[in-house]
Amino acid sequence: MSGNPEAEAGARNLLVEDIVARTGIDDEMIDGPVRSFYAAARQDPLLAPVFESKVEDWEAHFARLDAFWSSVALMSGRYHGQPMAKHVALPIDTPHFDRWLEIFAETVQRVCPPLAAADFLDRAHRIADSLELGIAFHKNEIRPKRVRPPRTFLPAEAGEGRQEEASSAAPRC
Repeated sequence: MSGNPEAEAGARNLLVEDIVARTGIDDEMIDGPVRSFYAAARQDPLLAPVFESKVEDWEAHFARLDAFWSSVALMSGRYHGQPMAKHVALPIDTPHFDRWLEIFAETVQRVCPPLAAADFLDRAHRIADSLELGIAFHKNEIRPKRVRPPRTFLPAEAGEGRQEEASSAAPRC
């Protein structure tokens, strides 16, 4: 960056304002999909055992995930952690990532306006790809990037030309 903290903060604020205006995502919205996703994932036969074996304090976990998604979606810098280190020791592989994405896609479609859902899901795909490849690398496995199952994507029209969906009248996540 420029080395000028004020200019960097101004540029970051403009980017965040653009994200909020385009998608409707803000810090207030983030908690909805986080809690809704985990409500479903904790009932899932594949994912529930992983989460239940590692998460002792769900409220603290939600706060950490809200900060993570704020950092991912809004560049807030609220999250301070190492997601790869947290995930590399888990007993998870391709089917877990696919199921995570399926439940996440179902969740954001259900609880978010279309542009927010599309943005969250785009970022979720990148996160899943990164974690899965990082875990494989840690195991000394080399895998080609693979195609995600179609049910982990939103319908094409969800993110195209629907700016009005991100308005304050749209349902909140």
